Amino acid sequence: MQDHDQRIALHNEVHARPPEALQVPMAIAHIVMWTDRDGREASRNHLAQLLRDHHLPTPAANSTHLRADFGSWRLRWELHTEFVTWTFMREMPSEPANVMPQTAVQAVPQQWLNQLPGECLVRLHLWAMSVRDMDAAWVSQCLREESLVASTVADGLAEVHTDFQMHADGFARMVLFAGNMAPRRLGRLVQQLLEIETYRMVALLGLPAAREAGAVLADAERELAELAQAIRSAKREDEAGLLDRLTRLAGQVEGQYAATHSRFSASRAYFELIDRRIHDIRESRLSGLQTIAEFMERRLSPARSTCDWAVRRQTALSERVSRMSNLLRTRVEIEQQQSNQELLATMNRRQGLQLQLQSTVEGLSVAAITYYIVGLVTYLAKGGQGLGWPWSPETTAAGAIPLVALGVWGMLRRLHARLRVD
Repeated sequence: MQDHDQRIALHNEVHARPPEALQVPMAIAHIVMWTDRDGREASRNHLAQLLRDHHLPTPAANSTHLRADFGSWRLRWELHTEFVTWTFMREMPSEPANVMPQTAVQAVPQQWLNQLPGECLVRLHLWAMSVRDMDAAWVSQCLREESLVASTVADGLAEVHTDFQMHADGFARMVLFAGNMAPRRLGRLVQQLLEIETYRMVALLGLPAAREAGAVLADAERELAELAQAIRSAKREDEAGLLDRLTRLAGQVEGQYAATHSRFSASRAYFELIDRRIHDIRESRLSGLQTIAEFMERRLSPARSTCDWAVRRQTALSERVSRMSNLLRTRVEIEQQQSNQELLATMNRRQGLQLQLQSTVEGLSVAAITYYIVGLVTYLAKGGQGLGWPWSPETTAAGAIPLVALGVWGMLRRLHARLRVD
């Protein structure tokens, strides 16, 4: 039995990037680096360098994720289409509630960490804890209370607190009180929370593109309105210039659409992933605090609407430019058809004149040919008198004229009829 060449890859796809089994207390640092194709390959090489320094196996050439245990800390590396994620984890020692907890990146070689390829898009500290009597102290120590967002998650088995703020070290922060959750379920919950933050930032990349597109679309819409007004009062000699302007405008609109369509499509997909991850954590309200779903609804909805509106505006403008181009081309084609009709009428008149001239020329041709033939008959009559021809040359010529003219005319008619048939 021969397997499909993609069978193993497709079968293993459902097991790609499985969640990490975690124990509390745990410090986690999540970093997302925005990279292009070369940057993703550089990330693989950067990871291989770290593994070689610690005498660990390097990743395969086609690997998209890897887990590595460095003893005091662990690393989870994932290669995505547009970005690379680095997740560092370490067990956290018990500390007083009034002391800032240790972070996972403190155990990572700093020189190697500062040289991660790409542009940093997300940096997040997450602390998973189980001590419930120190909740308020941990939250006040790590997060800003004026922008606090919190909810119970995982059907009430855990609490998550965050402020969606960037702190002095450049990291966002999140505190998770996990209670006695099973390690696998805790790993899934942590992965979902990290993905919410990752997809939130990546989805928002469409917002600057939407704002930039809005300015371009506003200029294009004004120019289209001016063209529509000019077309209404345009003369025939102005239409070629208007059609050229309209063609250039259509090229500008389509070029801008092509440049942003991929970004807007990606943002739409990431917004949908955010909705899905928020649904998956199964959160419920804590008294007096916003939930993550409510925060995302209030803060992300304007950005999502802006991106969607930019897409609809691009599509509508493209359709309007297309309709305007079709109308102008139709007008030009109608005028060309009228010009062609006038040209055909002129040609018909000229053909009639040519036929009349041809008839006149044919009459002159009959007279000329008859004249020459009658002249020959006259010479024959003069020569025939010595042989006994009874009539004078003049009489012979006079009698031959009708016969010769009729014969020449009939011959020309038969020739014209044969040419028409051919």
